[in-house]
Amino acid sequence: MLFHSTNYNSPEVDFTTIILNGQALDKGLYMPNDIPKLKSEYISSFSEYSFQEIAVKILESIIDGAIPFQKLKEIILHALNFEVPIEKFDQNNYICFLDRGPTNSFKDFGARVLARLLEYVLEREEKNIVILTATSGDTGGAVAQAFHRMKHIQAIVLYPKNEISILQRKQMTTLGENVTAIGIEGKFDDCQRLVKRAFADKDLEDLNLSSANSINFGRLLPQSIYYFYSYSRIVESNKEKVIFSVPSGNFGNLTGGLLALRMGLPIERFIAAVNENDEFTKFLRTGKYEQVNPSKECISNAMNVGHPSNLARIFDLYDGQIDNEGFIIKTPNLNAMRNDIVSFSISDSVTRETIINFYRKFNKIIEPHGAVGWAALNMYRKQYSKSSSIKAISFETADPAKFPEEIQSLINVEPPIPQTLNETQNKKEIFIHNRIISYQDFKQFLQNKYIE
Repeated sequence: MLFHSTNYNSPEVDFTTIILNGQALDKGLYMPNDIPKLKSEYISSFSEYSFQEIAVKILESIIDGAIPFQKLKEIILHALNFEVPIEKFDQNNYICFLDRGPTNSFKDFGARVLARLLEYVLEREEKNIVILTATSGDTGGAVAQAFHRMKHIQAIVLYPKNEISILQRKQMTTLGENVTAIGIEGKFDDCQRLVKRAFADKDLEDLNLSSANSINFGRLLPQSIYYFYSYSRIVESNKEKVIFSVPSGNFGNLTGGLLALRMGLPIERFIAAVNENDEFTKFLRTGKYEQVNPSKECISNAMNVGHPSNLARIFDLYDGQIDNEGFIIKTPNLNAMRNDIVSFSISDSVTRETIINFYRKFNKIIEPHGAVGWAALNMYRKQYSKSSSIKAISFETADPAKFPEEIQSLINVEPPIPQTLNETQNKKEIFIHNRIISYQDFKQFLQNKYIE
């Protein structure tokens, strides 16, 4: 299996290269040249397998022998050692809970698999790398925990220090050792720009920089697994179609679903559920793309992204091209894209109202990102009345305990804290006090820390 850059100006490379590099040399994102199509009978058989067994089957079909089968199986069993519950709430509406990993975020799926894939490859090739990751909330904690104490990897996480919750911050700042967390005065997009510029800086080539957010295809690929798994748990017949409502920020989660669609998973439609950062919603409607700059600060903070990196991959899937700055080089097939995806922008007021109504109706707490997905699904049901007979799965992407103040103010209930979060909130933080304002500040920090 070979991979190309979404900017089409870098050599095609294999799977090992894409996970080591993260971003292509031309600043594009890697995509597979060919996406394997699975037979419907094969997909139908997934109902007989565990989540981990399905994960091995999906990853093996893409990785295509780059990792020995037994090693891949071992990596999956160690990385994805937690439950993925699916619960029915309405006649045909389900929620798949992706918050049962060690950092209680859906980012655990990709981060833990990628960390172990990288450690295996680096051990084999006797190399060391520096991971740079920008986060809008949950990615940072998942990456920090997944890469903590990996002997061939140094991990640096940049986060907008005024836009994440205390628990999200502590999941990054309490580890130390090979993990460094840096708070930036600015937005997620500012963190992302620093990371992308560092990747393209020839002065930093000796650092062997790579990425662990969804810039890295190895982080994104495992997110396809729970589409296949959740589908297999609710359908009753071969080729039955379902709807997926996907809380979307940097659009890695949606891209994972689109890969599953191309692999043959019977999907009626995706709902790209965004908060008030509605650049994609407007693009689908008008065909014109305008970034939200600066991005809007919403309570679903992990989705506060004004220019999603993974739009480059989505455009690529629909024969289009968009560059790093958001300029459309080639318009994608909008008819095909609109046939597969509909998008709704959910305001903070509707998000809060959804949290309240969900608790009243089901006596269960839903967190802000899951509430955006649930609200968008309900809007879709109202707008497309013929969809009522089709089953739908919405994703819950984080544990409500990460947002205790917001939840308590809305429903007057303190969300129970999972053991992993309880341990984290009592740990001492390790802060980086460097004032990183410009790219030159960040570059100097990297050179001082890692170049002798």
